[in-house]
Amino acid sequence: MLELTDMQIIRTLAKRHDFSFSKGLGQNFLIDPEVCPEIAEYGIPSPECGVLEIGTGFGVLTQQLAMKSEQIVAVELDRRLKPVLAETLADFKNIRVVWQDIMKVDLQEFIAEQFNQREVAVCANLPYYITSPILMHLLESDVKLKGITVMVQKEAAERLCADIGSRSAGAVTAAVQLRGTAEQLFEVPRDSFYPAPKVDSAVIRITPYETPICPAEQLAKVLKVVKAGFAQRRKTAVNALSAGLSLSKEQVMTALSACGQKETVRFEQLDRETLLRLTDALSVATGKESL
Repeated sequence: MLELTDMQIIRTLAKRHDFSFSKGLGQNFLIDPEVCPEIAEYGIPSPECGVLEIGTGFGVLTQQLAMKSEQIVAVELDRRLKPVLAETLADFKNIRVVWQDIMKVDLQEFIAEQFNQREVAVCANLPYYITSPILMHLLESDVKLKGITVMVQKEAAERLCADIGSRSAGAVTAAVQLRGTAEQLFEVPRDSFYPAPKVDSAVIRITPYETPICPAEQLAKVLKVVKAGFAQRRKTAVNALSAGLSLSKEQVMTALSACGQKETVRFEQLDRETLLRLTDALSVATGKESL
């Protein structure tokens, strides 16, 4: 098995296969030998659990995943990596690379087709530029996942794992944590990559709730409220929701009052339970089943 955290081997592979790193695809490959084994340890609950990897790079994480799980399916966009991966993953028979854009994949159909009835976890080193869209694509698919263990920009990790209602939280924080719990596992300094990015990274794990926190219909309403509120997060909730949902200020104030909130509260100060109650209260105040 090739040692893919060795810079000399990486440069030799890149030269042999005429491969150049793409900034546009966020290609910063791991060269710290301790990081990928730790991601695999955290992210794979059992050998029987299949793993969906998003983005392979030269296969450094893919190799470690394949030593922990019986089945790895890696989705990779950059077809220039085909000859590289044919070499770096040649020793493994439990890896399949699918050359597609994960954002264009119907995850329900894809996972059923690739993994049959096997439980599935996601492990990946996500490109910084598309972290939130990929996470939302995974969560909104309603695919039953054992967990999502991913490396992201440190700032994004802190935002995703922040408490809803804190200043660090945002719309994506609420969208994730309405579907599962998020925790930061460990940090990864920038010099762990080649080429080295300008920021540090961190590995987080999202564990979807076994039982949804609310019915799908209500969740859709809550997420609409979240999107409207965080669009103008520094404003009062009254002003943000009135503008974002095309409601009167009186209607929003009535709903806030029903939740025990003052009309001066800012939307970013509302915690998860308040968001759930507020969504119901807005439906009552407006006399609408759908906001």
